[in-house]
Amino acid sequence: MGVLAILWITTEMMFRLRRNTAAVSDDLRVAHLIRHIDLPTILFFMGILLSVGALKEIGALSSMGLWLDYHIGNVYAINGIIGILSSIIDNVPLVAGSMSMYAIAPEGAAEALQIYQQDGIFWQLLAYCAGTGGSLLIIGSAAGVVVMGLEKITFGWYLRHFTLLALIGYLSGLACFYLSNIL
Repeated sequence: MGVLAILWITTEMMFRLRRNTAAVSDDLRVAHLIRHIDLPTILFFMGILLSVGALKEIGALSSMGLWLDYHIGNVYAINGIIGILSSIIDNVPLVAGSMSMYAIAPEGAAEALQIYQQDGIFWQLLAYCAGTGGSLLIIGSAAGVVVMGLEKITFGWYLRHFTLLALIGYLSGLACFYLSNIL
């Protein structure tokens, strides 16, 4: 929002300087362009990221990460759960929350932490599970919600016709990822 304000002020100053020298179209002004932006979507994602930031600051996300490690302990199961949650909750807050739950381990970290290194197994699997898990239910992705509106697809219809196929594909991909890292 701060960058938008700076951009707005800068362009307004530029337009005022140029108005006297050349024909300037008002169609290029920020006030006109902002009318074409999907503001509710921007505010939705901004609210989600602010909420995730607040949860991180109070320590709720790190506590959740510790709880998952203690009670589940398996990186494949943890990411599998995150992927299934992605079908109900959008993947943007889940990935942002996961990035706050688990810190990226530095190079040369202990062997137990190597799965959390940059491009480690945890992060690769998180990208797969959060991205693909959103397809289990039509409400799990912004694209699915848009399709519901455009094509008049109901939640029940999608659940009957596609959820089982998406679940089979999701679990198959998870199994392939597991087998490729075990072998």
